[in-house]
Amino acid sequence: MVSHDVTIDDSALTLRARGTGHQVTAAESFDAFVVARSRTLLRTAYLLTQDHALAEDLVQTALAKAWFAWSRIEGGDPEPYVRKIMVNTYATWWRRRWNGEQPTDELPEQAHETGAEEPTDIWRALQRLPRRQRAVVVLRFYEDLTEAETARVLGCSAGTVKSQTSKAFAKLRLDPALLAGTPADQEVSR
Repeated sequence: MVSHDVTIDDSALTLRARGTGHQVTAAESFDAFVVARSRTLLRTAYLLTQDHALAEDLVQTALAKAWFAWSRIEGGDPEPYVRKIMVNTYATWWRRRWNGEQPTDELPEQAHETGAEEPTDIWRALQRLPRRQRAVVVLRFYEDLTEAETARVLGCSAGTVKSQTSKAFAKLRLDPALLAGTPADQEVSR
């Protein structure tokens, strides 16, 4: 297997096979990026949407949008750019009402096991956060981005990231799923 280095020259993003002078096309560099980073992007998308199918749709949509801008991506690392596309796309999805589902009396099919574990209390608490606060928590603490990086991805100031983080933590501290099993609650109820 040939390993690749991503480099930036004045004209476009190119990928060079290590030890050779072969320049790889934009399509090949995009394919290499998708193979290397899809799993991480899918995890971020799931943490934002809390739904496997929506997460896959979000990643697909973000990658499709990134493909059209691939030659313009600057800085050598396209992942923050794609992550920003994901967060912005997710924000437009929840701003817009979707009426594609039609309620019926009967379920069309039985749900099948995805192999995923049952959601834990923290996942339930995250689902109850407003979307903007959830995005900040996911990017800051699951993706381990700095405040400045999170602000850049969300297109806001570092102060907004700090205030949204503070508000999210305040809500999480009061969330019933997280309060119910704490040792402090058990001692108080004795």
